[in-house]
Formats: sequence, C-alpha cells, structure tokens
Amino acid sequence: MAHGAAPQFPPRREGGFEREPARRVFAAELRESRVHFKDGQDEKSPGFVLLPTGARCNRVFIVGTLTEKKKQGDQNLFYRARVVDPTGTFFVMAGSFQPEAMQQMARVEVPSFVAVVGKPTVYQPPDGAALVSVRCESITPVDKETRDQWVLDCAAATLDRIERGASTADGERARKEYGMDPAIFRRMVYDALAQLRL
Repeated sequence: MAHGAAPQFPPRREGGFEREPARRVFAAELRESRVHFKDGQDEKSPGFVLLPTGARCNRVFIVGTLTEKKKQGDQNLFYRARVVDPTGTFFVMAGSFQPEAMQQMARVEVPSFVAVVGKPTVYQPPDGAALVSVRCESITPVDKETRDQWVLDCAAATLDRIERGASTADGERARKEYGMDPAIFRRMVYDALAQLRL
C-alpha cells in the first residue's frame, strides 16, 4: 500500500475564512485524544484536537455504520448517534446550531453506512476522563464500497501521520503529551485492513 498520499479535504474558503481540512482518523485513535487547544488568542481562532499520531485536527471526515441515533431535548432538539468503523465507535451529535446537519440526521436510516464531516471536541467530566465527540456538520448515506475506500484512505493517512510525526512540532508535542508507542497505531491500521478481507 502506498501511503503518504492519502487524499484530504482541502481547505475551503467561506465568508472570507478558510476552513481547516477534514482529516481521516480511526475511532480508536480519536478516542485516545485528550489535548484540545486554540491556535491563537483571538476569539475566532480555530480550535484543534491533537491526535496521538502527531497532527492537529480541527475537522474530521469519518465513514462507518450508523448503528444508533436518539432524538433528545425539548426546546433545544439534538441527535446523539453512534457511527462504528473497524476500530471502534465515534459519538456524533447534531443540534439546532447546525440545522442542516440535524435535518440530514433525522432522515438517515439506522443501520446504514454514512459519511460524516464534523468538528471533534474533547470533554472532561468530573471523574477526569476524556471523552471525544464529533459535532456533525454533514451526514450523508454512502455505500459499502465508499466505506471500504475510506478505510484504505484512513489507513494511509494514519501511517503518513506516524511517519511525519517524527519530524514535526505537533509530533513532538504528541509524544510528550501521550507517550504512546506508534506501534499501537500501526497495529490498529493492520487490524482495520484485515477486517476488509473478512
């Protein structure tokens, strides 16, 4: 597998602002993320989650199986959903702050393959644990071939981050913050690809 060339959503300009590219990341890696920071002092400075493989992440592009969705709230309606990839579960939320995403979430069937673009957020409940959820910007039904292609692309992007992380400032910070052996994520990639062959 040629890695290092995994396609990413390029930055997009909207209303004079350039949107950050959406990174492909497996659920098992996003679940381990607990460092959240802003790049700048301005109120509108973008926020990032630092991935353990050594890259900052403002938006994610995930594809998996929508296994559950629940409508909650009275005046402020929102959906909580679970999207599963070969490595684990993403927790996805769509609320009134993103009405188009919430309408898309209302229409999508359970179970089905879906593609989600959204912003990852780290929460720290009183027990000190770190929980990561994705605030949905869009959710679209896709087919199995698209899911399988995403797994291949996400595997390539993950291996690329591991390789580049050895020589970047974000990679150095990730090593200090997480202290995780990159072999863990290489194994995660291997296991995800192995499931495609089942």
